[in-house]
Amino acid sequence: MSILPIRQLGDPVLREVARPVVGVDHSLVRLAQDMLETMYDAPGVGLAAPQVGVSLRLIVFDEAGGSDPRILVNPEISGLEGEEVREEGCLSVRGPFSELGRAARLHARGLSLAGEEVELEAEGLLARILQHECDHLDGKLFIDRIGPEARREVMRQLRDQELRGAGQRAGTAGTE
Repeated sequence: MSILPIRQLGDPVLREVARPVVGVDHSLVRLAQDMLETMYDAPGVGLAAPQVGVSLRLIVFDEAGGSDPRILVNPEISGLEGEEVREEGCLSVRGPFSELGRAARLHARGLSLAGEEVELEAEGLLARILQHECDHLDGKLFIDRIGPEARREVMRQLRDQELRGAGQRAGTAGTE
């Protein structure tokens, strides 16, 4: 298995609507395994194929912190109920978090890597993860769902991070 580079805000693949998976083969199984390894290494609780540069409807997730890795091919969510506001971040928008309201409960379905139907009733963190990762499959990021003031704050934090990083790189130039 390999740790894959996670695409960051600004990469066009993050804004594409991902293509449906038409068949499970060895390369898709390998991609899913690599995505799990990448997610755990990041660390994160979910990862969608577009985040590693592959425009396919494939997500991996584990709300149990390493003890329950799951994979869904061509996931769909429905039956959204209630609302829960929690802080949310994204491996493709490194650093900033923002409060975001999402459905508290939902129904999800998709396929396993064996091609079998999978259905889940999700609530709390699992419901949030599934919504977040399915957003990625539709070319959306969590920052698209927050209000304009919160979005400006997230973008300010990203600019500050970039400036700090550029300053640190400039301060170490020529020392290697």
